[in-house]
Amino acid sequence: MIRNLFLILAAVTLLAACGSKPSLPPCPKGKVCLQIGNTSEPLTLDPHKSTGTWEDRIESDVLMGLAQSGPDGKPIPGMAESWTTSPDGLTWTFHLRDAEWSDGAPLTAQDFVFSIRRILSPETASEYASNLYAIKNAQPVSDGKLPLTALGVEAPDPHTLIIRLEHPAAYLLQLVKHHTMYPVPEHVIAKWGDAWVKPGHFVGNGPYMLKAWRLGDYVQVVKNPRFFDADKVCVDEIYYYPTADAISGERQVARGELDINTDIQSNRISLLRQKMPAYVHTNTYLGVVYLAFNRSKKSGYPPFADKRVRLALSMAVDREFIAAKLLRGGQQPAYMFVPPGTANYTSPAPPDWAAWPFEKRQAEARRLLREAGYGPGHPLKLEIKHRNSADPMLFMPAIQADWKAIGVEASLAQEEVQIAYADYRARSYQVADASWIGDYNDPMTFLYLQRSNTGAQNYGDYANPVYDALLTKADETPDPQARAAILGQAETLMLSDAPIVPIYYLINKNLVNPKVSGFVDNIVDQHRSRWLCAKPAA
Repeated sequence: MIRNLFLILAAVTLLAACGSKPSLPPCPKGKVCLQIGNTSEPLTLDPHKSTGTWEDRIESDVLMGLAQSGPDGKPIPGMAESWTTSPDGLTWTFHLRDAEWSDGAPLTAQDFVFSIRRILSPETASEYASNLYAIKNAQPVSDGKLPLTALGVEAPDPHTLIIRLEHPAAYLLQLVKHHTMYPVPEHVIAKWGDAWVKPGHFVGNGPYMLKAWRLGDYVQVVKNPRFFDADKVCVDEIYYYPTADAISGERQVARGELDINTDIQSNRISLLRQKMPAYVHTNTYLGVVYLAFNRSKKSGYPPFADKRVRLALSMAVDREFIAAKLLRGGQQPAYMFVPPGTANYTSPAPPDWAAWPFEKRQAEARRLLREAGYGPGHPLKLEIKHRNSADPMLFMPAIQADWKAIGVEASLAQEEVQIAYADYRARSYQVADASWIGDYNDPMTFLYLQRSNTGAQNYGDYANPVYDALLTKADETPDPQARAAILGQAETLMLSDAPIVPIYYLINKNLVNPKVSGFVDNIVDQHRSRWLCAKPAA
């Protein structure tokens, strides 16, 4: 039944992506409206159950955490006006502003206690629960070994929230602006259960309110008059559309049907800089594209139990060709997992073979496969499951050809983005094409993905106790340089095991009509609607 729902969702989304933007009433005179292409259809707008950047863009309009992203993507006060940290870094105290939910109910520190307990509750089964394991007792609570009341969060009064940590986490301020720590309305969830996210039921605390959600067509939000800073919010209405086809989205921007499209097909960036130079926005991004090998105990692909096979497949990918010749948007080849420019980190040296001529890498890959028992008489056969978004559609045939050159028969299976990631989390794949956008600007947001206790987002079920121990040691190391060195050891160890294949480092790329002001390029690609503006409708 769930699978059928996914197939229906994919069909609706693809139809919407191939067609034009639905006919809507004109923007009311004197109001400011924005039409935004958002790459994919949301699976949910529950911040404790969502995983995609396309969902986060909408959720950040209707909900707000203790901190929020400023125009430059850096954390600034949100629901908390200020905060303090204890000398040992283990206790953070947030002082909340006077604020209301969109239905007029007061928003209090207890709402945050409820929300953090909810995402870590085993009943919620959040795939993002491990993101909050720095909080005291978070993991045993999530595992059902301790009650929710043991979690290190408390509200001594309506305007004070205290968060206690397992270890110092300087990145906590980055984390509290992430959607996993958005508050949700306990009084509404008590009434509607999971249906609280539907239009008509949804209650938020952000600058906008959810008004409509037409599956496959659009999500509409309107200005929230109860928002604490409502008089400074310029845009009155926003429509978010699924635009899986980046070229179709590009054409809609050119025709003036979309004001923003949140993706550009990479090999068209140079052309668009000539045709629409004022529209093209690209910037360094906190993200990486990679392949994962399914080594699950239940559904793992047996050949991937052999490290030589995984390493051969990694060596044989021509990352330079993909980045420079196919994508051509400024992406850089990736041999390490943590992107360059990540705060609090100096990337360790890549493996020696990364500097070899490609032909030498291919020869070594063939040798490793022969050692593992694969060759002309017994070729390795596998399937790559990949997203149907613009860039994977470009580079997946190149990877298929690279592996064919070393004697591997790889077939391609494309899926709508949401369905692909659902399959990765369910371990229903052999090789997965994935990307990861950092949830906060720190190397741990990348390296924790391969931790054995991370859960669904550790797509290949990589488990190495030495790697886990290094991450734990880094958590307990207060000196930033010493911590970075330990994390570098962990990354080097993990990549020597080859559970994943880094392909290239992402750039963020948006098409923005010059009439839209307030759009500031930044490393996290967060452009919250409350900072945007345009001329009112005539």
